Amino acid sequence: MHSIFLRYFDEVARHGSIRKASSVLNVSSTSVNRKILSVEKRLGVALFDRTPEGVELTSIGSILLEHCRKTLHDFERTKILIDDLRDLRTGHINLATIDSVAYGILPQALQRFSQSFPDISISITTAQPDEVMRSVASGETDVGITFLFELHPGVRVVSEKSAPFGVILRPDHPLAERTNVTVEDIGNYRLVRTIDARGRNSIIDQHVSSLASPLSTHIFTNTLVVAKQMILEGQGVGLYTKIGFLKEVEQRQLKFIPLIQEGLANTRIGILVSATSGIGPVKRHICDVISRAIRNVRLDS
Repeated sequence: MHSIFLRYFDEVARHGSIRKASSVLNVSSTSVNRKILSVEKRLGVALFDRTPEGVELTSIGSILLEHCRKTLHDFERTKILIDDLRDLRTGHINLATIDSVAYGILPQALQRFSQSFPDISISITTAQPDEVMRSVASGETDVGITFLFELHPGVRVVSEKSAPFGVILRPDHPLAERTNVTVEDIGNYRLVRTIDARGRNSIIDQHVSSLASPLSTHIFTNTLVVAKQMILEGQGVGLYTKIGFLKEVEQRQLKFIPLIQEGLANTRIGILVSATSGIGPVKRHICDVISRAIRNVRLDS
Protein backbone atom coordinates (compact mmCIF):
# COMPACT_ATOMS: atom_id res chain seq x y z
CA MET A 1 0.00 0.00 0.00
CA HIS A 2 1.06 3.59 -0.67
CA SER A 3 0.90 4.53 3.02
CA ILE A 4 3.17 1.61 3.97
CA PHE A 5 5.84 2.76 1.52
CA LEU A 6 5.67 6.32 2.88
CA ARG A 7 6.32 5.14 6.42
CA TYR A 8 9.13 2.82 5.31
CA PHE A 9 10.72 5.50 3.14
CA ASP A 10 10.50 8.14 5.88
CA GLU A 11 12.15 5.94 8.51
CA VAL A 12 14.95 4.76 6.20
CA ALA A 13 15.73 8.36 5.25
CA ARG A 14 15.58 9.42 8.90
CA HIS A 15 18.03 6.75 10.10
CA GLY A 16 20.14 6.37 6.96
CA SER A 17 19.87 2.64 7.41
CA ILE A 18 17.39 -0.02 6.31
CA ARG A 19 18.32 -2.18 9.28
CA LYS A 20 17.72 0.60 11.85
CA ALA A 21 14.48 1.63 10.14
CA SER A 22 13.20 -1.95 10.14
CA SER A 23 13.92 -2.19 13.86
CA VAL A 24 11.85 0.96 14.54
CA LEU A 25 9.07 -0.24 12.26
CA ASN A 26 9.16 -3.72 13.81
CA VAL A 27 9.31 -5.43 10.41
CA SER A 28 12.07 -7.36 8.71
CA SER A 29 14.85 -5.59 6.83
CA THR A 30 13.97 -7.70 3.80
CA SER A 31 10.40 -6.38 3.75
CA VAL A 32 11.55 -2.76 3.98
CA ASN A 33 14.22 -3.18 1.31
CA ARG A 34 11.83 -5.06 -1.01
CA LYS A 35 9.20 -2.32 -0.76
CA ILE A 36 11.71 0.44 -1.57
CA LEU A 37 13.23 -1.53 -4.46
CA SER A 38 9.74 -2.16 -5.84
CA VAL A 39 8.90 1.55 -5.86
CA GLU A 40 12.29 2.46 -7.34
CA LYS A 41 11.68 -0.02 -10.15
CA ARG A 42 8.18 1.35 -10.77
CA LEU A 43 9.45 4.94 -10.83
CA GLY A 44 12.52 4.07 -12.88
CA VAL A 45 14.85 6.03 -10.55
CA ALA A 46 16.97 5.35 -7.50
CA LEU A 47 15.78 6.93 -4.25
CA PHE A 48 18.81 5.87 -2.22
CA ASP A 49 22.50 5.34 -2.90
CA ARG A 50 23.61 2.17 -1.11
CA THR A 51 26.93 2.44 0.73
CA PRO A 52 28.78 0.13 3.14
CA GLU A 53 27.72 2.44 6.00
CA GLY A 54 24.02 2.49 5.04
CA VAL A 55 21.96 4.47 2.55
CA GLU A 56 21.89 8.09 1.42
CA LEU A 57 19.09 9.91 -0.35
CA THR A 58 19.59 10.73 -4.02
CA SER A 59 18.52 14.17 -5.27
CA ILE A 60 15.23 12.69 -6.48
CA GLY A 61 14.85 10.87 -3.17
CA SER A 62 15.18 14.20 -1.34
CA ILE A 63 12.35 15.69 -3.42
CA LEU A 64 10.15 12.66 -2.75
CA LEU A 65 10.92 12.81 0.98
CA GLU A 66 9.47 16.31 1.18
CA HIS A 67 6.23 15.07 -0.40
CA CYS A 68 6.28 11.98 1.81
CA ARG A 69 6.54 13.90 5.08
CA LYS A 70 3.90 16.43 4.06
CA THR A 71 1.52 13.60 3.20
CA LEU A 72 2.18 11.82 6.50
CA HIS A 73 1.72 15.08 8.42
CA ASP A 74 -1.59 15.80 6.67
CA PHE A 75 -2.77 12.28 7.36
CA GLU A 76 -1.98 12.60 11.07
CA ARG A 77 -3.87 15.90 11.23
CA THR A 78 -6.85 14.25 9.54
CA LYS A 79 -6.77 11.39 12.03
CA ILE A 80 -6.76 13.88 14.91
CA LEU A 81 -9.80 15.65 13.40
CA ILE A 82 -11.61 12.32 13.03
CA ASP A 83 -10.77 11.42 16.62
CA ASP A 84 -12.06 14.80 17.79
CA LEU A 85 -15.31 14.29 15.91
CA ARG A 86 -15.73 10.77 17.28
CA ASP A 87 -15.05 11.84 20.84
CA LEU A 88 -17.41 14.82 20.89
CA ARG A 89 -20.41 14.16 23.09
CA THR A 90 -21.91 17.48 24.15
CA GLY A 91 -21.97 21.07 22.96
CA HIS A 92 -24.22 23.67 21.40
CA ILE A 93 -24.58 25.29 17.96
CA ASN A 94 -26.42 28.56 17.26
CA LEU A 95 -27.95 28.74 13.79
CA ALA A 96 -29.58 31.75 12.14
CA THR A 97 -31.39 31.36 8.85
CA ILE A 98 -33.94 32.87 6.53
CA ASP A 99 -37.30 31.19 7.13
CA SER A 100 -37.51 29.45 3.73
CA VAL A 101 -34.45 27.35 4.57
CA ALA A 102 -35.88 26.58 8.01
CA TYR A 103 -38.96 25.08 6.35
CA GLY A 104 -37.56 23.62 3.18
CA ILE A 105 -34.10 22.22 3.86
CA LEU A 106 -32.94 22.49 7.46
CA PRO A 107 -35.10 19.83 9.20
CA GLN A 108 -33.77 16.92 7.14
CA ALA A 109 -30.21 18.23 7.27
CA LEU A 110 -30.28 18.56 11.07
CA GLN A 111 -31.74 15.09 11.37
CA ARG A 112 -28.67 13.72 9.61
CA PHE A 113 -26.40 15.84 11.79
CA SER A 114 -28.07 14.55 14.96
CA GLN A 115 -27.44 10.97 13.89
CA SER A 116 -23.72 11.68 14.25
CA PHE A 117 -23.99 14.03 17.24
CA PRO A 118 -27.16 13.14 19.16
CA ASP A 119 -26.14 15.10 22.27
CA ILE A 120 -25.19 18.37 20.54
CA SER A 121 -28.03 20.84 21.13
CA ILE A 122 -29.02 23.37 18.46
CA SER A 123 -30.71 26.77 18.58
CA ILE A 124 -32.43 27.89 15.36
CA THR A 125 -33.46 31.51 14.81
CA THR A 126 -35.17 32.82 11.68
CA ALA A 127 -34.42 36.38 10.63
CA GLN A 128 -34.20 38.73 7.68
CA PRO A 129 -31.17 38.20 5.38
CA ASP A 130 -29.18 41.19 6.65
CA GLU A 131 -29.94 40.29 10.27
CA VAL A 132 -28.58 36.76 9.73
CA MET A 133 -25.36 38.17 8.32
CA ARG A 134 -24.90 40.65 11.18
CA SER A 135 -25.48 38.00 13.83
CA VAL A 136 -22.76 35.80 12.33
CA ALA A 137 -20.35 38.73 12.05
CA SER A 138 -20.93 39.70 15.69
CA GLY A 139 -20.29 36.16 16.93
CA GLU A 140 -23.81 35.78 18.29
CA THR A 141 -24.47 33.06 15.71
CA ASP A 142 -22.15 30.17 14.84
CA VAL A 143 -23.56 29.42 11.38
CA GLY A 144 -25.82 31.55 9.20
CA ILE A 145 -27.78 30.71 6.05
CA THR A 146 -28.91 33.66 3.98
CA PHE A 147 -28.89 35.41 0.62
CA LEU A 148 -25.55 36.71 -0.60
CA PHE A 149 -25.95 40.31 -1.69
CA GLU A 150 -23.54 42.64 0.08
CA LEU A 151 -21.22 40.58 2.25
CA HIS A 152 -20.39 41.89 5.70
CA PRO A 153 -16.59 42.05 6.18
CA GLY A 154 -16.97 40.02 9.37
CA VAL A 155 -18.23 36.87 7.61
CA ARG A 156 -16.89 34.35 5.16
CA VAL A 157 -18.82 32.07 2.84
CA VAL A 158 -18.38 28.33 3.38
CA SER A 159 -20.52 27.32 0.40
CA GLU A 160 -23.11 28.87 -1.89
CA LYS A 161 -25.70 27.99 -4.52
CA SER A 162 -27.89 29.75 -7.06
CA ALA A 163 -31.39 30.41 -5.68
CA PRO A 164 -33.29 32.61 -8.15
CA PHE A 165 -36.60 34.27 -7.33
CA GLY A 166 -39.76 33.22 -9.11
CA VAL A 167 -43.52 33.07 -8.89
CA ILE A 168 -45.17 30.47 -6.65
CA LEU A 169 -48.69 29.62 -7.80
CA ARG A 170 -51.28 26.88 -8.03
CA PRO A 171 -51.18 24.42 -10.97
CA ASP A 172 -54.54 25.76 -12.20
CA HIS A 173 -53.31 29.37 -12.42
CA PRO A 174 -53.26 30.94 -15.93
CA LEU A 175 -49.46 31.36 -15.74
CA ALA A 176 -48.80 27.80 -14.57
CA GLU A 177 -47.73 26.49 -17.98
CA ARG A 178 -45.18 29.25 -18.55
CA THR A 179 -41.48 28.34 -18.38
CA ASN A 180 -40.64 31.81 -17.02
CA VAL A 181 -42.37 35.13 -16.30
CA THR A 182 -41.50 38.80 -16.16
CA VAL A 183 -42.61 41.48 -13.73
CA GLU A 184 -45.05 42.73 -16.36
CA ASP A 185 -46.61 39.26 -16.68
CA ILE A 186 -47.72 39.25 -13.05
CA GLY A 187 -48.91 42.85 -13.00
CA ASN A 188 -52.57 41.84 -13.23
CA TYR A 189 -52.46 39.32 -10.40
CA ARG A 190 -52.70 39.85 -6.65
CA LEU A 191 -49.55 38.97 -4.76
CA VAL A 192 -48.58 37.39 -1.46
CA ARG A 193 -45.35 39.04 -0.30
CA THR A 194 -43.12 39.49 2.71
CA ILE A 195 -44.02 42.14 5.26
CA ASP A 196 -41.00 44.31 4.38
CA ALA A 197 -42.54 44.91 0.94
CA ARG A 198 -44.92 47.38 2.61
CA GLY A 199 -42.03 49.77 3.14
CA ARG A 200 -40.48 48.93 -0.24
CA ASN A 201 -37.50 47.40 1.58
CA SER A 202 -37.81 43.83 0.35
CA ILE A 203 -35.17 42.10 -1.75
CA ILE A 204 -37.42 42.39 -4.79
CA ASP A 205 -38.05 46.11 -4.24
CA GLN A 206 -34.31 46.71 -4.04
CA HIS A 207 -33.90 45.33 -7.57
CA VAL A 208 -37.07 46.53 -9.27
CA SER A 209 -37.78 50.20 -8.74
CA SER A 210 -41.08 50.12 -10.67
CA LEU A 211 -42.76 47.36 -8.67
CA ALA A 212 -45.21 49.62 -6.85
CA SER A 213 -47.25 50.60 -9.89
CA PRO A 214 -47.62 47.34 -11.83
CA LEU A 215 -47.95 44.95 -8.91
CA SER A 216 -50.86 44.65 -6.54
CA THR A 217 -50.00 43.04 -3.21
CA HIS A 218 -53.01 41.48 -1.52
CA ILE A 219 -51.38 39.89 1.53
CA PHE A 220 -48.27 40.92 3.45
CA THR A 221 -46.85 38.43 5.95
CA ASN A 222 -43.64 37.82 7.86
CA THR A 223 -44.13 34.05 8.01
CA LEU A 224 -43.84 31.56 5.18
CA VAL A 225 -46.51 29.33 6.71
CA VAL A 226 -49.17 31.99 6.16
CA ALA A 227 -47.87 32.85 2.69
CA LYS A 228 -47.93 29.20 1.66
CA GLN A 229 -51.49 28.67 2.90
CA MET A 230 -52.76 31.80 1.17
CA ILE A 231 -51.25 30.72 -2.15
CA LEU A 232 -52.67 27.22 -1.77
CA GLU A 233 -56.12 28.71 -1.19
CA GLY A 234 -55.87 30.90 -4.29
CA GLN A 235 -55.56 34.21 -2.44
CA GLY A 236 -52.66 35.31 -4.65
CA VAL A 237 -49.36 34.30 -6.19
CA GLY A 238 -46.10 34.48 -4.26
CA LEU A 239 -42.78 36.08 -5.12
CA TYR A 240 -40.23 33.84 -3.45
CA THR A 241 -37.40 31.44 -4.11
CA LYS A 242 -38.30 27.77 -4.45
CA ILE A 243 -36.59 26.82 -1.18
CA GLY A 244 -39.55 27.15 1.17
CA PHE A 245 -41.94 25.36 -1.18
CA LEU A 246 -39.96 22.25 -2.09
CA LYS A 247 -42.45 19.76 -0.67
CA GLU A 248 -45.50 21.43 -2.24
CA VAL A 249 -43.78 21.72 -5.64
CA GLU A 250 -42.65 18.09 -5.50
CA GLN A 251 -46.21 16.99 -4.65
CA ARG A 252 -47.54 19.24 -7.46
CA GLN A 253 -49.69 21.26 -5.11
CA LEU A 254 -47.81 24.38 -6.25
CA LYS A 255 -45.56 25.37 -9.14
CA PHE A 256 -42.44 27.50 -9.28
CA ILE A 257 -41.98 29.68 -12.38
CA PRO A 258 -38.60 31.47 -12.65
CA LEU A 259 -38.77 35.26 -12.77
CA ILE A 260 -36.82 37.02 -15.53
CA GLN A 261 -35.46 40.10 -13.83
CA GLU A 262 -31.92 41.37 -13.48
CA GLY A 263 -30.70 40.94 -9.92
CA LEU A 264 -33.36 38.37 -9.05
CA ALA A 265 -32.61 35.63 -11.59
CA ASN A 266 -29.05 35.22 -10.30
CA THR A 267 -29.49 35.49 -6.52
CA ARG A 268 -27.41 33.12 -4.42
CA ILE A 269 -27.82 31.58 -1.01
CA GLY A 270 -24.83 30.82 1.18
CA ILE A 271 -23.66 29.32 4.44
CA LEU A 272 -21.74 31.82 6.53
CA VAL A 273 -19.36 31.66 9.49
CA SER A 274 -17.38 34.33 11.27
CA ALA A 275 -14.33 35.59 9.42
CA THR A 276 -12.42 36.05 12.67
CA SER A 277 -12.99 32.73 14.45
CA GLY A 278 -11.98 29.23 13.46
CA ILE A 279 -14.28 26.40 12.41
CA GLY A 280 -14.22 23.63 14.99
CA PRO A 281 -15.10 20.02 14.19
CA VAL A 282 -18.79 20.34 15.06
CA LYS A 283 -19.27 23.61 13.19
CA ARG A 284 -17.44 22.21 10.18
CA HIS A 285 -19.57 19.09 10.17
CA ILE A 286 -22.88 20.93 10.43
CA CYS A 287 -21.79 23.25 7.59
CA ASP A 288 -20.96 20.22 5.45
CA VAL A 289 -24.29 18.55 6.17
CA ILE A 290 -26.30 21.68 5.32
CA SER A 291 -24.15 22.33 2.23
CA ARG A 292 -24.89 18.87 0.89
CA ALA A 293 -28.60 19.30 1.57
CA ILE A 294 -28.73 22.58 -0.35
CA ARG A 295 -26.54 21.24 -3.14
CA ASN A 296 -28.90 18.29 -3.70
CA VAL A 297 -32.02 20.35 -4.47
CA ARG A 298 -32.91 21.96 -7.81
CA LEU A 299 -33.81 25.60 -7.19
CA ASP A 300 -33.87 27.13 -10.67
CA SER A 301 -36.91 25.39 -12.17
